[in-house]
This record gives sequence, structure tokens and C-alpha cells, in this order.
Amino acid sequence: MTTFRMTLSRRAALALPAASAVSATLSLARPAGAQATDFPTKAIKIIVPFAPGGSGDITARLVGKYIEDKTGQPFVVENKAGANGIVGVLAVKASPADGYTLMLATTSTNAANIHMFKNPGYDPEKDLSVVGVIGSSGAFLVVPADSPFKSVADLLAHAKANPGKLNFGYFNASSQVPAEVLGKLAGVEWQGVAYKAIGNAWTDLYSGAINFMFVDLTAGRGQVVAGKARPLALTLPQRSPLYPDLPTLAETFPGFSSTGFLAIAVPKATPLPIQEKLNALINEAISNPAIKDRLVNEFALTAVPLTLAQCAAQDREERAKWADYVKIAKIEPQ
Repeated sequence: MTTFRMTLSRRAALALPAASAVSATLSLARPAGAQATDFPTKAIKIIVPFAPGGSGDITARLVGKYIEDKTGQPFVVENKAGANGIVGVLAVKASPADGYTLMLATTSTNAANIHMFKNPGYDPEKDLSVVGVIGSSGAFLVVPADSPFKSVADLLAHAKANPGKLNFGYFNASSQVPAEVLGKLAGVEWQGVAYKAIGNAWTDLYSGAINFMFVDLTAGRGQVVAGKARPLALTLPQRSPLYPDLPTLAETFPGFSSTGFLAIAVPKATPLPIQEKLNALINEAISNPAIKDRLVNEFALTAVPLTLAQCAAQDREERAKWADYVKIAKIEPQ
């Protein structure tokens, strides 16, 4: 390779920094469009900030498989559980903002944690952008199939007669907050037991170590259909067409409902054209008839394509809603 050497005049040397700055600006401006046109050109990784087996893990893999088939690029799911999703969020926050590291955003990561922790280490408004919503849903209140409790009334009657003796399990905000809110509304005392992973909570529920728990409809459906868990109620505002005979908690406590969402987010600095490309891919995925059928009829998720602006608006609304939930539950930030 031939090396060229130049001697600069003083004036030319002084002009070089300005010219370099312009060149750098242009070089930074060009790749965004090029990247968006070609994106993706390599494997995409999505960090699921919870253990395998939960609703987020299940639906992330479902949508990811569609994106992999559509783009021809591998879609890799990496589970990083811990601290109510915070471990996974911090990993995404520290990753390059290039569209190749995504995050499964949930009610816990994007709406509840900021109200439940004094310093979670991130601000979902400033650090993340939601590029697509997979769906929204509610939760089951479940007990073991052999539990003596056949209804919410049974559960509450026992709790009132035995203050502080019942235990519930939780593994994220969506499983903790409804139990705390229900206890406050019903005027009963029970104890929460924290789990890192949903699988451990199921094990303890079946062994009798905990008496009940709230689990979202996606993650709980398999256990309910298999007859391992008995659902007593739903946290949706109205009864679900999938479970027409299952009452809602709102029927006993008017106005009480607890809903959440599953979405995909990227670091805030990710170029807008790439965010738009991801938004289009996610919307295509949840609109695909086969996938939408599973999301709606198997996982009881409301799957509606949203623009980036609509995603951001829903994200903000959820944070405001969960601020109220946490306040009602009287949960002190850790």
C-alpha cells in the first residue's frame, strides 16, 4: 500500500478541524438511512429480563421467529432475570443503540419499577423507546387445584379469620401489586413471598408453601388448562370470552382491575429510521393471522398494531396508571 505524505500550510492546518467536523457530521448522517434500508444485516438479540417460561419469554420467541423468517437474520433470545427485570434493562441500556439489541419491555420494566424502587438505575422515559407493543392483558388469581378455596369469597373469609397466615407468591410487579391492592381493598392481611423466576413460584404453589398468586393470562393458561391450577378470578375490567364463567375481581370490588402489556423496546438513542423499521416488523408479526390467533385465543392478549407515537403514549399512560396502583397498595419504594 502506498503512503502519501503532505505538508500543510498553517492556514490549511487551522482549517482542518472544521473540515473534519463537517466530514464527521456527514458520515454520521449517512449511515442511519443506509442502516435502515439494509437493516438487519446480522443477528438481532432480544434480552428478556425475566426467566424462561413467562409470558414475555413466550411471546418474544413467537414474534422473534416471525422477524427471523421475514428478514433471514437470526433472532436470539437471551434471558437476564433479576431484581424485577432491572438486571436485563441495565444490560440493554449499556448496549449499542444500533437496533441489534432489543428488550422485552413489560409492565414491570417500563411502568412499575420506577415507582417501586428508589433508584432502579434507569429511567424508562429517558433511556428507552418502545418500538412495538405485542399485546395487553390481565391476570389470573390462582390457587392449587387441590386448594380448599373454591372462590375469592372463600379465600378472603379464610384470610380474615387468620390474619397474616396466608402467603402469596410474586415474581414481578404484575404479580405483586394486584395481591397487595386486593388485600387493602378487602381489609385482610397476608404475606408476600418473592421469587426470582415464575417456575419456582409454581413449584411452591403446588407444594402448599404459598397459598395463591397472580399470574398473567399468557403464562398461566397452560397450568390452568392442564388442571394444575384453579383460577378464582381475573383482573380484567370485564369477563374474558376465553373464560366466560370466570368472574372478575371488579365484580366484587367495583373499579378494581389490573392490566399490563408486553412490548419491545430499544435504547433511546437508536436512530429513528431503525426504530421505524422495527415498528413495521413487529406490527407485521402481530397482524399475521397465525400469530394473532395465538396471541388472542391462546394467550388472551389484545394485539393491535401501534405507531411509534402511539407506543410512546401508551408507555406514559401505563406509568401513570401504575403509580396509582403502587400508591393504593401502599408499597414503599425499596
